[in-house]
Amino acid sequence: MKQDAGRKGLGDLAPKFSELNDDVLFGEVWSRADKLSLRDRCIITVVALIAKGITDNSLKYHLTNAKNHGVSKEQASGLYAMEMAKRGFLTIAFDPSFTGESGGTPRYMNSPDINTEDFQAAVDYLANHDNVDANKISIIGICGWGGIALNVAQIDTRIKVTITSTMYNMSRATHYGYFDSNSEEDIYNEKVRLNNQRTIDYKNNSYASAGSFPDKLPDEAPWYVKDYFNYYKGRAFHPIV
Repeated sequence: MKQDAGRKGLGDLAPKFSELNDDVLFGEVWSRADKLSLRDRCIITVVALIAKGITDNSLKYHLTNAKNHGVSKEQASGLYAMEMAKRGFLTIAFDPSFTGESGGTPRYMNSPDINTEDFQAAVDYLANHDNVDANKISIIGICGWGGIALNVAQIDTRIKVTITSTMYNMSRATHYGYFDSNSEEDIYNEKVRLNNQRTIDYKNNSYASAGSFPDKLPDEAPWYVKDYFNYYKGRAFHPIV
């Protein structure tokens, strides 16, 4: 079904807005008719959405949009890509390797080195796109992917601007715990647990999942966990995740 509500309601009053609403937002972005496949150097197919807005001389910066940590392109990154496209940028929102519609096994794995390559694969594509100035490519990293964005910005000189929106250092929180609450003993015991799990995984020829949020949180859960829960299991939930 082709979206035409913008033209019907505002076609004469705001023709450019109507075009962006019908053709870009509901045409190129949400319909996903032109799904973009990227292949990174790890031989994993990365699936992405590409959105295009106004690309005149006044708006030439083209942004590749990072993933919100642990979610798919249909969620936060797709929203950012859509908003930037409405402002005239050419944008990409992609599923990281091992997640969503992208390839890679085991599924639902976070790998900072490969996820850095995911970003670079997106830059590869943009740098060769007919509507992109290869000297004006930027990236956005949201939440846990803010750290990945900073990582790739250090090694990829093609990236001219890096924007992050991140509350804290995810790698530090993973190692030391929230608010640096883990003791040296806690850190050592976690290493033991993870190493033992590798032995079990090898024996079982399968991988144990780190798990996700339960269907219901206990009342005493910390406020930040409740915020995560309300986002990932609530307003931003998507079955592809």
